[in-house]
Parts: sequence; structure tokens; C-alpha cells
Amino acid sequence: MARVYAGIDIGTHHIKVAIAAPPEHPEAPMHIIGTGLATSKGMRHGYIVDIGEVTKGIKEALVRAQSAAGTSVHSARIALGGVSVDEIRSSGEITLTSSGGIVTERDIERVTQESEKKAAQKLVNKTVIHTIPLRFRIDGTPVIGKPHGLQGAKFGVDTLIVTMLSKHYDDILTATEAAGIEVEGVMVSSLAASLVTLTKAQKIAGVALANIGSETLSIIVFDDDTPVSVKIFPIGSSDVTSAIALSFRIPLPEAEQVKKGAVTGSDISPKKMQHVVAQELKDMFTLINAHLKTIGHQRLLPAGIVITGGGSGLPNIQDIARTILKLPATIGIPANLPRSGFADATWAVAYGLCRWAYAEDVSSNAYTMKDIWRRGKEMVRTGFRSLMP
Repeated sequence: MARVYAGIDIGTHHIKVAIAAPPEHPEAPMHIIGTGLATSKGMRHGYIVDIGEVTKGIKEALVRAQSAAGTSVHSARIALGGVSVDEIRSSGEITLTSSGGIVTERDIERVTQESEKKAAQKLVNKTVIHTIPLRFRIDGTPVIGKPHGLQGAKFGVDTLIVTMLSKHYDDILTATEAAGIEVEGVMVSSLAASLVTLTKAQKIAGVALANIGSETLSIIVFDDDTPVSVKIFPIGSSDVTSAIALSFRIPLPEAEQVKKGAVTGSDISPKKMQHVVAQELKDMFTLINAHLKTIGHQRLLPAGIVITGGGSGLPNIQDIARTILKLPATIGIPANLPRSGFADATWAVAYGLCRWAYAEDVSSNAYTMKDIWRRGKEMVRTGFRSLMP
């Protein structure tokens, strides 16, 4: 059978597995041949508290996806989105030659690794997931475009280093491997979602992608086609459910159904319910607005904010985002995928992982992400391939 690609999105409430076949050409939609959904237990705010329960959920979702696809998978890409995901800014500089050397691919790897060494004190008990070059310099002068082939004596870089607590990272790998899956690579969930929900034009202009999960709110900001910030907050759609339960003194299961609009004949006024939901969403977007201010991008993202994840369907969410952020706001529907009942914002992470796996396979061609971000030679485990394409 032809090569297939699998992505596993391990969330706090659900585990999603997507299996995809290659498209006719790199820019065409991939063929989603199977999906599997299972209830997630053993997770809290995106990190594992019970490895056995998470392994059980991964197996269940895998069985359903493989049954739908009519094939089995033994390896996959996985997404990381727990609250321990963090970002560190660093920089590095290396000497080319005293007489002026030419920048090569190896020099880019060396200077990127140097930036990690400079951040070593901040990396205790943390695993580096991505090291993203933000800007390069030749002899102190910023480089416009790619640095390959430029000449100079000193070569520098500013980087965004995305990390996760090593314990949480190891637990995710352990649970996945216990389910019989070899981990081919890992990616921060918001970055995976961006691969299928954001266009190149949006990333160049400046855009934020917000993924609202059950217990986490993750945001990734792009400027000039480069990820410039990754942030995860310990808040999500379950906080909306809790607010409804407290406001109307109803059990959590009923509050969840009210939130989804699945309760008929309820005494709760839709207007009052929407007011409670709106207040929780305002809190979320206020957090995002404060973060955008911190990184110097408040109200400065022409492509606005794109909202994805399980919480993206909450009422009036786009209007609230526009009001708080003073930016355009849209719901992120996965692109580069066939339009089907499954292709909605809640599946963006799993689909994005498949797209990443396919992109790596064809990276010898023009369709590659290697020039955008890298992780050098860091391995998932001894013998596994490098994390980044």
C-alpha cells in the first residue's frame, strides 16, 4: 500500500488520530482516509497524570482510525500542548573565517546550536522542542532574506526556543510508545494547527492563531512568515462549563450540554447563558491581548486572529475577539484538505501533523519547512529521526 501518514492529538478531553494519504501534488489537499476519536482520561491541563489511561485512549482512537482507513499504522507524529510549554529568547554568534567566509547550511546549524548553549541555564529540566531562527546577522548587520551564500567574519542569529518540562515530554512519549506507536516527531500543537489553518499570505502579513482546548489556550504569532511567539495559558472551554454550572447552580454534565445548546426546554435564559459565556471569552482574549502587547504586536497583526480548537464554536466568539483585540477575527477551517464533515477546526492539530510528515517526505523539493524552523540533530529517543524537518 502507498505511504500513509498519521497524526495524534492528545488533548485533555479527547484524543484524535488522523490517517492521511499523499495528495496528487504538494499543494493539493491530502486524502484523509481515516479518523479516530476517543475520550481522554489521565490528562490535566495538557500534561499526563495517568500514563495507563492515556495509553488506553490512544489505542482506542488508533483502532477506530485504522478501521476507517482499512490499514494499520506503526508510527506517527504527536502534538505537545501542555501548560509547561514555554518560550525563551536567545542569540548566538560564530566566527566564519578571519578573512571572510561564506555562510553554509552547516554554519546555520552551528549558530543555532550556539544560541541554545547561551540559554543553557534556562533549560534545566526542560526539553527543547523547536529552535526557530528569527533573524540573522552578518558582521552585526541584519540579513534580509536567507543568509546562505553571504560573506563575512561574524555570523549571528536571534532565536525563539520552544521548550517543555522534560518530565511531561517523556510521559507523552512513553504513553504513545506503550500504545505500540513509534514517535517519528513531535511538534507544538499550535504550530501543527498553523500548517493547515493559516495561509502563507497571512503569516507574511502578521497573524495570531489561537487554539482553544478543554483546559488550555494556546497561541502562536507569525510575522514575516516566521513564528515569533508561542504561549499557552491554563484556561479553556471547561472553564466556560464551570462558569455556567456555578452561575445557574446546575451539575457540570448539564452545564456542558447547555453550553453546546443541546438542552431543550431549559429554564435558563439563552441571553443569560450567552452573557456568562461572553464573560469567560473576554477573559481569554484579554490574556491574549496582554501577551500581544508584551511582544510588541498588539493591534499590529493585519491578518488578525484565527481561532481553532474545540472551543472555537462558542457563541459570538469572533465578535468578542474583534472587540477585545481590535483585530479581524475568523474561525480556522483546515485548508489543504478535502471539504468533508470531519474537516473542522477541532481536527486542525491532527491534520497538521499529517501535513508535516508529508512535507518532510518531499523536503528535497521546494515544498519544505526547513528554512523556517529547525531543531538540528536533537532526537526524540536514541535511534529516532530528528524532530524537525
